Parts: sequence; structure tokens; C-alpha cells
Amino acid sequence: MKRQFRTSQNFRAALLGFCAMCLGAAAQARDIVIHAGNLLDGQSQAPRHQVSILVHDDRITAVRDGFLSPAGSEIIDLSGETVMPGFIDCHIHISATLPSRSNALEYWLTHNDIDRAFDGARFARAMLQQGFTSARDVGGGDDTVSLKNAIAEGKVAGPRLWVSLEPLGPTAGHGDMRSGLDARLDHPDWSNGIADTVDMARLKVREHKRRGADLIKIMPSGGIASTGDDPNQQLMTDAEMQTAIETAHALGMKVAAHIYPAGAIEAAVRAGVDSVEHGSFGTAQTFALMKAHGTYLVPTLTVFDIFYATARDHPELLQPGTAAKELANDLLPARNFPVALRSGVKIAFGSDIGEGDHSAEFRLMISAGMTPLEALFAATRNAADLIGAASDVGSIQPGRYADIVATKGDPLSSPAQFGKIDFVMKGGEIYRANGLPTPQP
Repeated sequence: MKRQFRTSQNFRAALLGFCAMCLGAAAQARDIVIHAGNLLDGQSQAPRHQVSILVHDDRITAVRDGFLSPAGSEIIDLSGETVMPGFIDCHIHISATLPSRSNALEYWLTHNDIDRAFDGARFARAMLQQGFTSARDVGGGDDTVSLKNAIAEGKVAGPRLWVSLEPLGPTAGHGDMRSGLDARLDHPDWSNGIADTVDMARLKVREHKRRGADLIKIMPSGGIASTGDDPNQQLMTDAEMQTAIETAHALGMKVAAHIYPAGAIEAAVRAGVDSVEHGSFGTAQTFALMKAHGTYLVPTLTVFDIFYATARDHPELLQPGTAAKELANDLLPARNFPVALRSGVKIAFGSDIGEGDHSAEFRLMISAGMTPLEALFAATRNAADLIGAASDVGSIQPGRYADIVATKGDPLSSPAQFGKIDFVMKGGEIYRANGLPTPQP
């Protein structure tokens, strides 16, 4: 028995040693040096030229002048390209299909959360290929929480996500899923975002935190792509907004507010909201108040561009009764955007789409008066600040994740290059090189 015990001990020791050796090999550090011909680092006003970005595992350790080649490091040659931080889209709906591809009501009533999760996985992969390494989903469900976790665990390729759940708002408001339907139709999840009182607003925020939300989205005003409500009206009371915002902040969560009319925007800003999504009917006074409070504007010009074209060409694909609202209101955001720019309000990049070309927001913001560098800042340092993750993403500097993209040419002189990303690295892993997706496990 003693001899058998010693043999067992020796076997266990050998096995432990072998496992330790394997684990050591698996955990072996990876050092990468990127040679950047031109660097737009997401924080500086001027580009740098011929720079080396040193990466250890998933983080940037140094940014140095010249092309360095330390012994033992893998060299990635982007000396003929412009290198930038990975882009951040602060307003997405990751599983949303384009309205021109399918009937909105039919799709919604014939698909469940599992269907939407599979769509979200496809669209997340496409976003990453476009150069978006981080994103904020503002208005999903349990499927978006699961997708966020799957991406974080390496099961699915996509941008790292910060997610809210169902937008909070009143009965018959923009987020009421029953509007326009037979009153006898029902679904257990259709009440997840309904908040008709101060107490309901407080409870819903707490429930969303428990279910895995990173932030809260509220619907203080009516909307455009919804049936029966008026985008010109404030529908949540000031007290309901105040309670939702205070409760979220107490739980460490930021609050994004879908709002159109100036009065409702100003009420939400005074209540302490962190960002105004859309802000279509904002005035110079509105934006001045937002600037004074440090409130971000996320203009989402892309979604208005898409929905206007669909309402004009294929109104039958939209929610019943919404095409007229789209045609009446969707051109206003781009017209009012220069007013926001002149006010100096902080602006973060947001497209308000899932499927489709997220880089279109660059083109639309620049066409409406932003400089290409301002648009880049909106999609990098500003977006990271709004999310609350500026110490991790949004710039190329030591300590940040190695979220790095590149394009041929100069996007500051040729903004179309923002939509022609041919290299994507997220957290030190390469997902696109030489203009092609890289094989993933």
C-alpha cells in the first residue's frame, strides 16, 4: 500500500508539473509593436508621424517616436497607413434590422429574443469589421445582456458592449410596445419598460440593474418611429425623470434620454441626465443649457437619413401611421446640428442602427458642419468619456486597451477613409488585416 501511495504521489506531482508547464505556455506574454505611418491618437490636435505603438497582451504600454523593433516582439507594419483608436458608437440597437429590408411590425411579431440574439451576433461581427471596437446599446433586452457577455467571454466576435434594457417611459409613449395593436394582444415582456409613476420609475431602474444593465435609457418625449404618440410632447413628468436619474446614479449607472422637444430636453438636463439622444428640436438655449451642465448630445443622424428614405420610398415597411412623422421630422436633426456645434455642447458619436454601415455617421456629421478631427474625437475620446470608460478605451496611450484601427490615406483630408478601415485590433487581437477578416476560433 505504501509503494502504491508513493507511486500515486509521484504521478500526481508529475501531472501537476505538466499542467503548470501547459498553463505557463498558454499564459505566455505576447508583445506586439505597430509601426504607424501617421497616428491620430484620439486626444491630440495634430497627427504624429512614424510612431511605434507597443502592446503587451491586451494593453498599450508605450507610444514612441520612430519605428522600433524590440527583440522578441511581433512587428505589424502599418507604416503606409493612418492609425486611430478603435471607434465607439454610443447609440446602437445591435439586433435591429434595416427598415428597408423587412416590414417592421411583421418582423417584431414573428421573431423572439433568441432570433434577435442571432441577428445581434451577425451585426456585432460586422460592426467590428467596420472598426467599431466598443459600443453602447441603448434599448435592448435580455438578449443584449447575453450578447454582451458572450463577446466579453470570447464566444462571439464583436465590439465590447455597454447595454441598457428596455427604455423606461409611460403607457402610450414611445416605448409602449402595445401601441397600435389589438388591445387584447399581450406579452410578458411588454411591460418591462413601462413606468407611469415615480415609484415605478425607481423600481424599474433597480430591476434593470439586477438584470444586467450597465446604464438606463428613458423616453421622456414621444417618438417618430412609434404609433400614436407625438414627438413634440413631453410624456414623462419631471418627477419621474428625476427619480429615474437619481436612482440610476445611486447605482453607478448613467442615463441616456431619448428626447426631441426643447422643453423636455431642458427638463431632463436640469434633472441630471448624462446624454440627450437625438435632441432634434433643440434650440440655441437648449444647447447652451446642456453645455452648462456638461450634458452630451448624441445626434444619431444616420437613423434619420435611413428612415426618411424608407418613408419616402417604402412607407409600407414602417410601423403603421409613422411614415408621415418620419417625413415631417427626419430632416430637422441635420439642419439643427450646426446650432449644436456653435454652442460648444459636447457631442458623442451615435448611429442608432444595428445592421448597416455605422461609419455613415462620420459622413453625415462632417456634411453638417463638423471637421473630420471633431468627428473622430466624437467617436473616440468623447464617446469613451460619455460611457465612463476613458481610462480603458477611446485613445491610443499607455494603459488603454489595444483597440486600434487603420486606413490607407488621410481621413482628415479625405473623410471617406473613415469608412474604409482595413486593419482592426481589439484588445491586442487582430480581427482584420490587409482589408480582410482574420480567421477566428
